[in-house]
Amino acid sequence: MLARVFAAIALVLVTSCMKQPPPPNPAIAAHHDIQLLFDRWHKAFEAKDVNGVMSVYAPGATLVAYDVVPPLQYKGADAYRKDYADLFAQFVGPLHVEYPDMHIEAGASTAFAYGLERLTGKLKDGTPVDLWLRYTEGLKHINGQWLIVHEHISVPVDMATGKARMDLKP
Repeated sequence: MLARVFAAIALVLVTSCMKQPPPPNPAIAAHHDIQLLFDRWHKAFEAKDVNGVMSVYAPGATLVAYDVVPPLQYKGADAYRKDYADLFAQFVGPLHVEYPDMHIEAGASTAFAYGLERLTGKLKDGTPVDLWLRYTEGLKHINGQWLIVHEHISVPVDMATGKARMDLKP
């Protein structure tokens, strides 16, 4: 009987000393969730679904965005919603976007993503569009979900002419 007690104690000691799996890495989970957010945005963007696109942004006045078109800044989700509606209205047929080199850096409650984005489609007047843009996204973890609170879209400027360089390719 005593041998069984010692065997049980030994088993408890051995199993308690065995390496337990590490707790989940919050940065990996955040990266995954943010990638899913951009996958949703991508699908909604190509469908020209303004509501779907706006679902990834912080609601209300929290959002501040800088786009390649005036005004200088968009304050609030309603202003940025109109920017997206105006953009989608300029295109006929399919609109495609890709971001082949997205980089995501995430902490527990804030993150940012950045890279190059390619936009292709056809304007209503028949003009083809094949444009590379630069983007930076600031995200916050709000009420259990990641949302974009800041967006900056830009193109380089030729300082000699003061004109945007919309013809550059990576």
